[in-house]
Formats: sequence, structure tokens, C-alpha cells
Amino acid sequence: MSHLVLIDGNSIANRAFYALPLLSTSAGLHTNAVLGFTTMLLKVLEEMNPTHVLVAFDAGKVVFRHSEFAEYKGGRSKTPSELSEQFPLIRDLLDAFSIRRFELEGYEADDIIGTLTLHADQNNWKTTVITGDKDMLQLVSDHVSVALTRKGVSEIELYTPKEIEEKYGLKPLQIIDLKGLMGDTSDNIPGVPGVGEKTALKLLHEYGSVESVLENIDKVSGKKLQENLRENVDKAKLSKALATIMRDAPVEVTVEETAYEGYTPEPVTDFFKKMEFKSLLSKVKGAGTDDEKKGKGAPFDFAVVESEHTARFADKLTSPMAVSVEMDGENYHHAPILGFGLAADGVSLYVPWDVAKEWTAFQQWLADDQQEKWVFDGKRDTVSLAWHELTMAGIRFDSYLATYLLNAAESSPQVADIASHYADVQVLPDEEVYGKGAKRLVPEMGVLSEHVARKATALWQSVPRIRDAMAESKLEELLSDLEEPLSLVLATMEKQGVKVNEHRLQQMGEELDTQLEKLTETIYELAGTSFNINSPKQLGEILFDKLDLPVLKKTKTGPSTSADVLEKLAPYHPIIEAILHFRQLGKLRSTYIEGLTKEIHPGTGKVHTIFNQATTATGRLSSTDPNLQNIPIRLEEGRKIREAFIPSEEGWYILAADYSQIELRVLAHISGDANLIDAFQKGMDIHTRTAMDVFDVAETEVTSLMRRQAKAVNFGIVYGISDYGLSQNLNITRKEAGEFIERYFAVFSGVKQYMEDIVKQAKQDGFVTTLLNRRRYLPDIKSSNFNLRSFAERTAMNTPIQGTAADIIKLAMIRMQGSLREQGLESRMLLQVHDELIFEVPEKELEIMQQLVPDVMENALKLNVPLKVDVNYGRSWYEAK
Repeated sequence: MSHLVLIDGNSIANRAFYALPLLSTSAGLHTNAVLGFTTMLLKVLEEMNPTHVLVAFDAGKVVFRHSEFAEYKGGRSKTPSELSEQFPLIRDLLDAFSIRRFELEGYEADDIIGTLTLHADQNNWKTTVITGDKDMLQLVSDHVSVALTRKGVSEIELYTPKEIEEKYGLKPLQIIDLKGLMGDTSDNIPGVPGVGEKTALKLLHEYGSVESVLENIDKVSGKKLQENLRENVDKAKLSKALATIMRDAPVEVTVEETAYEGYTPEPVTDFFKKMEFKSLLSKVKGAGTDDEKKGKGAPFDFAVVESEHTARFADKLTSPMAVSVEMDGENYHHAPILGFGLAADGVSLYVPWDVAKEWTAFQQWLADDQQEKWVFDGKRDTVSLAWHELTMAGIRFDSYLATYLLNAAESSPQVADIASHYADVQVLPDEEVYGKGAKRLVPEMGVLSEHVARKATALWQSVPRIRDAMAESKLEELLSDLEEPLSLVLATMEKQGVKVNEHRLQQMGEELDTQLEKLTETIYELAGTSFNINSPKQLGEILFDKLDLPVLKKTKTGPSTSADVLEKLAPYHPIIEAILHFRQLGKLRSTYIEGLTKEIHPGTGKVHTIFNQATTATGRLSSTDPNLQNIPIRLEEGRKIREAFIPSEEGWYILAADYSQIELRVLAHISGDANLIDAFQKGMDIHTRTAMDVFDVAETEVTSLMRRQAKAVNFGIVYGISDYGLSQNLNITRKEAGEFIERYFAVFSGVKQYMEDIVKQAKQDGFVTTLLNRRRYLPDIKSSNFNLRSFAERTAMNTPIQGTAADIIKLAMIRMQGSLREQGLESRMLLQVHDELIFEVPEKELEIMQQLVPDVMENALKLNVPLKVDVNYGRSWYEAK
């Protein structure tokens, strides 16, 4: 049986646009409406299996209804440019899917759909209309259903005559009468003033139509309603006419001409790649076979190396070769290795772990630095193999780091993502092979071996294409001289780990418990009763009902008790400060005392954090499992957690080296501001110097308040702070803050000029770079949305500064590791925490390390102002600070 699906293109595009956040490709093309539309289309094609499809669009803003009512749709705001620029892309999408589309000058998509549904209905075709517009319900019949989109476009609600009867108590055609009485603000259809949906339904249940209601005004209950109806007879009739969808528009397409025979995969895949819809690539069907539905595509040739046949594969181990190390789990410090994928020209192999650990020739090849390997994530592979007492050397290309440099906004790509952009072989995302969360399972050998071999082949095919992209963006040196060498330094640090005094952690936990008990008693006393302090509901009742504090913000469940709200309430009652302290200590207890204890490796007594090298847009490193960069240091109790971090050798020390004001020094260099450069070259305290210049006073006249204000501006300027932001930081008026920023820019005019120039450059290029050419794309830099554009402008100002600071410490780490090796020192680099490096040092090397570390760090990159490093040491990380 024929099944016609008619899609209201404008309606679906609009709903998709506003339902999804503003998304962009790396080239700055907005795609959120296209993505939402595509997701809906794939779902419709799969679930409804139509034989005929057409998408109707509005052809222009002026339609025949304007001749009846000039203000038709007059209340609508202008379509955002971010949406209007996506309509051509949606048309390209439909062309890729070989789906018929149609628009007609002077008519709306509704009229095209109305006309085609009538033709289909007369021929007893099953027809489904996909729209977000309730007006379309008037088209429902025994053969025509209307699917209204819900939750943006992710869900649909199907209406037949039965559902319309159940929901409204009306026949489908009475939907026109409903709109005639109540109007429609979205289309600027006036209706009868004072008549909403409830009243309109009551009138229609009693009288059946607009005309009948108007004929029986005297019988309608309520004098005011009678009066409204009498005064708006013409409006009611006009509104009904405007709401009526035309069923005989001059549509040149017949229902037979909308025949849909499926799509060819290649154009759809090409379109998805252009739009960077990586998650949708696996949903592209081939000719409809089971294998293609599973994303396997064309047959894939590979071999599984078996233990009794390793000799015949020895000559396949070549150079260069792509290597994919497959693990069972994400934390590679603990995950078992399942096997290896190997690929080169004409070679695609899977080596199971049981074979690899016995195959001597393979292990020797893996450890040979002269045998070139192309990998996905060299650090992960190196560390994981080291835990299994295997070595991998000769890594010459890391695809994970390369694609990160090409687009730092890309979050944690998999091999499947890289394959979708750069390879011909198709690779399924890992979660589709293993499952997610508690449902994760290692698949049987046939599935696993092919998946891993495909990964290696995708890496082999991708590398030349990624290298071309790197060359085009001038990123080769950043990869080969900085990121790839750093990954091996980080691998060494991760495997080394940091010793944790578990007994001291337990002691701190007990100390925190005592403090929490005392705080609990204090809070109960101030509240006049006991309650669950961790329950937002009970806390809200105490603060806002019992203590009558002002409600500053509401949530769906009641008044907000979030940290920002409580901080504003602090002056009103002493209980607030106690609650805030209680929360801080509670978080320390659960996140850092209990959390760190769980992360201690039973075999080493250390924590082995993972340094994430390719997750931040600025190039900074982050740390997870556990996060050692976020240990709170504002609270003394938080700082004391660092007491538990100790050297792994008896009698050794922890040495901490911290860059002083590195971002301001980078700002001085990049902006070329004479006053800022002069201050750093003279070794002055930069905040004091700023206060002197801005307040026009001598150094001896700078007060602590002046210095504090200057410090807030210095650090705020780096992040493009506004007068409002500064006023909040310093608790001064917005006007005072604005004047302060004006004075700052008058003195440091080079900084102001830099900020103006970098934003102009970003608008021209679409990206900004650090001194080492690290890129950050800014797709919103030309956005018509003020907030998005402002954020992009602030990002343009900050990224070259913060990103260069991140590059400098990375360079320092590579050179530091080289110096330790060259000088034969036992000292080890353990951690990087933002602008700080942490070492463990034997006593005999303390003196040399106090000279060597700052020397290497201060000379990592030559700027036109000196870099300065502060060095401290102690028996624990806490003492070293």
C-alpha cells in the first residue's frame, strides 16, 4: 500500500533551530537546525517506511492571505540569520536523500500539503503529515494522519480523527473554527478578543461552528462574551478564513511524482561529513542489507594471527605501520589489553593479546624505535603497555593529537570519528560494538577482531590526509616538536605516579568529621531545630519559611539554595556562613579524602592521574582519575590535603616550581605595551606598578586597596572583563568599575590596541593563534546574537595569552625531562598543575634542582619580558608551597 509522508519544512526547521543549541562546523557554518531536521528525517524514513515523500517550504513572506489581512503573520520577529542561512543546507540535505521538495510563490507550505493530502485522500492513500503546527490537524481524515512534533523534533504525537475527538471533542474540520474564535498569536490571526482555547471549545461543543456561534450570540452565556462576539463578527469570520488551509493550490507536483525509492549512501555520507555530523554517519544505510544496517558496508579483508602461525606473519611487521591497541575500559592504568590491530598497504591484521604476549618477534618490533608506528593515542598506548611490561617505541604520528590541533573544539574523538573524516573504511563507534555503562561487554572474537583491524586500517588511510590538513594549517611543528614529545613525557609521569600517605588522608578525614559535627551543632542552634542540611527542600524551609530570609531565585522545586544564592544571603544571617563552610568541608571529605583513597593503586601506593592533553580549547592540560589540578587551596582545610602527597623515596623532598604571573607577561609580549614591558623588565610588582600608573601616585602612596583593585583589573583584562564583572569582583558601582577600566586602557594603550586588533583579526580569519601557532576557531565571532558574539570576542582576546602560557609550560616540561636524562639525575617530574611543575628530589640533588628547574622554565620560550619562576621545597607538597 502507498504511504505518502508530507513534511512541513519551515515548521520542522524552526522547531529544530530553537530546540538545539547553536552548533557550528569548524568552518563556522551553523548547523543546529540542519541536525535536528536530519535526525527527524532519519527517524521518519526508518519508522514510517514511506513509499512517497515530499517536503514543502514557504516560498516567500507575501502570500495570498495578505490580500485579505495585511497584518497576517505581522507580529513575528525577523528570522535570525543563523537560521535563514541553514535553509539552503536543508535543501541540500533533501537532495542528498533524493527527496522531492517543493515551494510555490504566494502560497505557504500548509497550502501545498493541504492540496496534496486532498488528492491522496481521494485515492485512498495512507498519508502522514509531519509538522509542528496544530493548524494542520484540520487535514486529518480516515486516510490522513498528522504527526505533531514534541520536545523540539525528537518525538512525535500522531493524530487521527479519534485523537482529535478525545483531546478536543471536535471533528478535524472544526479545528478551523477553533482558530477562528481563539485566533493564533504566532500567525497574528486576531480571533475574538477575550476568547481563549477553553471558551472556544465550550462554544464549539455547543454550537458546532463559528457561523453557528455568531447566529446564536444571544444564547451565549455571559454578557461580556456576548459583547465581544457582537463587536468582532467580522474578525471571527476573517480569522476562520485565514486559518483555513487551501486544498486547491496550483501545485504542479502530483502525489505519484513524490515516489521515494530510498537514498544512495555516498551523497548522504558526503553531506554528513561536510556538516561534521559524525554521530549520524553510522546510521547511513547501504542498499538495506543487515550488514549495511549494522554499518559494516563493503566486505573487509583482514587476518587474525594465531599462536601456531605467527612465523608466517613476521614479514608483515613493516615500517611504517598503523597500530591500534585495544583495551577493555577507559582507564588505561587498569584496563586489560584485548589485542592489537596492525595495518599497512595490503595488510590488515588482528593480534589477540594471548598471541601478542608470547610472540617475541612482535614484541621486539613493537619496542624497536627504528620501526615507525602511526597510532591513535600514543600516551594511552605507551602507558597501558608499560603496565603489562611491554614497550612501544618509534611513534612517529599521533592522530588523536593531530586532529585535536586541527580543531580543539572537537571533544574526545574516537577512531570512528577520524575514520569518518579522513578514511575510506568505515569504523563503528566503540559504544556500538561494546555497549554502554553496565551493559558494556566484550563482543565475540569475530566482531572484536574485525573492529580492531578496521581501526588500524582507518588510521593507516587517515594519516596522509591528516598530514595534508596539518600542512595547510601550518601545524606540523606544533605536533612534532611539542605535542608528540610531550605525550611521552606525560606517559612517564603517569606511570611514575605520586605517592600518597593513606594514613594521613584518614587522619584528615577524621579531623573533617569532627569539624562537620561541630558545624552541624552550630547550624541546628542557629536554626532553632535539627534538619537534613543536605536536603535543599528542608534547608529552604528553614531559611525562607522559619528565618524569613528573602527568596532571591526560584527553581521548579522551590526557592534556590545554590552556592551563589547563599553567598548573597550571607549578610542577612550567621547561619549562611556556617552552611557554606559545611558544604565546603563536606565536598572535601567526599571528593578528596574518600575520592583520593579509592584512587590509590594497591600495587604502588600511588595515585596515577591521567593527564588529558587534547580536551581544552586553549591547549592547557587537565587531569582526571583523580583530578589533581583542582584540589582547593583557598580553604586551609583544602590546602592541607596536599600534606598527603609525599616523595616515594625515604629522605627525598617535594619541589614545586611556579611561573609568576605568566599570563600577564605573555600579554606584555603579545601586546607590546611599553608600560607593561617596562614594569616587568624592571622587576617591579606588576599590581603595584599598575596601581601607580592608574591612580597616578608614587610607589609609597599605593595602598593595599589600590593594589587589590589593580590586581583585579590586571587579571580581569586577560579575560576581557566588563565593567559589570569588575564591579562584582570589587564590590564597587558599575560606573566606578567602568572609569577604572578607562583609566587602565589610557595608561596601557598597547593592551587596548591589541584587544581591538585581535578581535578584528579573528573576524577576518575565523580563528586566533598562540605564539606557537596553536589555533582556536571562533564560529560565533560574527554572530548576530550579542551574547554569543561577545563571548567569542572575549575568547579571541584571551586564547592567544592563555594558550601561549600553556605552550610555554609544555615546552618547559619537554626540556626539563631532557635535562634530567642528560645530567643523569634521579629527580622525577611528577605533576603539572596549571602554571606549576612538581618534582620529587633526593636531598643530594636539591641544590642543583633549585638552579636547574627555574633556568629551564624561564628559558622555555624567549619573550621581550623575563619569565620568572618561584621555587619551594618541603617534605610534602603542602610544605613545598
